[in-house]
Amino acid sequence: MLCDHAGDSFIGYFSFLNLIGRIAFPIFAFQVVQGYIHTHNVKKYTLRLFIFAFISQIPFMLFLSTFYDSYYLNIFFTLFLGVICLCGFDKIKNKYLGVLFAILICIVGHFIQVDYGAYGIAVIFIFYIFNKFWPNKKDLMCLAFIFITILKYLPNIISYPSLYIYYVGYILFTCISLVPICIYNGKQGPKVKYLFYAFYPIHLLVLYILHFSLQIM
Repeated sequence: MLCDHAGDSFIGYFSFLNLIGRIAFPIFAFQVVQGYIHTHNVKKYTLRLFIFAFISQIPFMLFLSTFYDSYYLNIFFTLFLGVICLCGFDKIKNKYLGVLFAILICIVGHFIQVDYGAYGIAVIFIFYIFNKFWPNKKDLMCLAFIFITILKYLPNIISYPSLYIYYVGYILFTCISLVPICIYNGKQGPKVKYLFYAFYPIHLLVLYILHFSLQIM
């Protein structure tokens, strides 16, 4: 994630740092699914994501201003909507309606412009569905993930054929994230969750300050 954002701010959107950065989000999506599954209090977990989304928005907008003239909602809002999607799916007894609810949340994410949009929420949902119903079908989970990742970048490949090599690289590096996801042993790591939560807005603010400082030097 740090590589991705540093690449955006100091080099440009298509750099080797951005390629490395593609690995981050699917791992975050997988982690939020694990957090949802193992938390003792879903309401507190969801509220925590929303609070950090709110806290992170101004640093995120400041960071975006260094290279982008439009704004959208930071990744915590994506994770927050992802958990809302999972909660709704679990509470709806008819799973066909549950899937429709998930699709609705993806559409909402697209229109309110959360980071990674509908794709980000769909990734969270796919990881959860396979963990819940087909935990031994990691190969199918990987295929589903690869398929929607290709769908995400395919419009860019078609619209910007001169940049296809970069978008193909984005697809490949995004799929590299499946390696640590698939070898996850199901055990909890060190309890440093608030460090990871805090790192997001702090590193965005630091990148903004560094960029601004270099501009006035």
